[in-house]
Amino acid sequence: MNIAVVGTGYVGLVTGTCFAEMGNYVTCVDIDEKKIQSLRNGVIPIYEPHLDLLFERNSRQGRLAFTTSLGDAIKNARVIFLALPTPPGADGSADLTAVLHVAGQLGKLITDYKVVVNKSTVPVGTADKVADAIHKSGGKDFDVVSNPEFLREGFAVDDFMKPDRVVVGTRSERAKKIMGDLFAPFLRQGNPLYFMDERSAEMTKYAANAFLAAKITFMNEIANLCEKTGANVDMVRIGIGADERIGKRFLFAGIGYGGSCFPKDVQALDQIASQHGYDFKMLKSVMAVNDKQKRRLVEKANYFFKNDLSGKKFALWGLAFKPDTDDIREAPALYIIDELLKAGASLTVYDPEAMKNVKSLLGDKISYADNPYSALQNADALFIATEWSVFRTPEFDRMKSALKSPVIFDGRNLYDTERMKESGFTYFSIGR
Repeated sequence: MNIAVVGTGYVGLVTGTCFAEMGNYVTCVDIDEKKIQSLRNGVIPIYEPHLDLLFERNSRQGRLAFTTSLGDAIKNARVIFLALPTPPGADGSADLTAVLHVAGQLGKLITDYKVVVNKSTVPVGTADKVADAIHKSGGKDFDVVSNPEFLREGFAVDDFMKPDRVVVGTRSERAKKIMGDLFAPFLRQGNPLYFMDERSAEMTKYAANAFLAAKITFMNEIANLCEKTGANVDMVRIGIGADERIGKRFLFAGIGYGGSCFPKDVQALDQIASQHGYDFKMLKSVMAVNDKQKRRLVEKANYFFKNDLSGKKFALWGLAFKPDTDDIREAPALYIIDELLKAGASLTVYDPEAMKNVKSLLGDKISYADNPYSALQNADALFIATEWSVFRTPEFDRMKSALKSPVIFDGRNLYDTERMKESGFTYFSIGR
């Protein structure tokens, strides 16, 4: 099948590459000429495990192409995916400017039947707005479908190639047939394809992310309470995770969620509720708690250093909002850095993939190390903000010899508390 993907951001690039891997012919289009040229040259602008292998193979074999011309991209396409940015506006609601602008352009270009698919995370009712925009610009023979993505950064290729479910919002039988055929190769193991109306599909995406964000936040609240009562959140997690109604996933306490999805989608769902006259109190609490949790390690540092961080030198391991990505959007590390700099401290940081992005944001406000251990040299303490695998089994003796004092503030509970005590570290973690 011929497919066009409008937008070559995280979702668009993964979507286009994975569809090409299944034998489809995909043209990705973007207005950024420099980015398109880089993609044509084989340079991928994001870090995502396994994406480079699929990208190279399908580009080389002619199934994956890139252009700046929307007309050329959709000319032979049966399905057009809109994978465009929907950043939060001043009030937190999703900004549909890019989506509706492209929809207007499509109305002038569509000459035969197309399925236009909203892949971007968009507010409830956006499918109707996109259809109206295409109609107003002259488009006639098309259907607008909602097909939300459920990709986890760091696992996006696996999630796309072997989805636990696919949600398609459409009431058109013609569109159902095309979307069913398109996704059939991805569902050979029997995982479900759910057809529903467009608005329910749009709400499903927001509801899923908001629920997971709430689950993370609940465990962080439990962790904070564990510290006050003398309980161990790791034990609590095991005890409640065995309940199949709760499940084991998303129960790890830490320093809050970040990234491109959870913060934006929770905020947007709260705005959707407000626009419909509903006060979604739980979401407001989730956002407030998560914001405070990102600064939890700095609170512990202030306690240990008696509210005097000025002149202290700290090391920080982990900048990405989660491991196996270079995405720093709403990363807890950025909040930690900001608080420590405001307190008059200096920082040397290390991350396997995200340092380039942080350097473009913060420049020389902080220092950057070539490896985890060089970041520790003469530091008064180490902060850990991302649970990269490389941090899980370090050389503790080497760490002690590099640090000025053996103090660790661990926001991801990487190490056993008893072992750290035996090794001579002053070790602060979350909820233990």
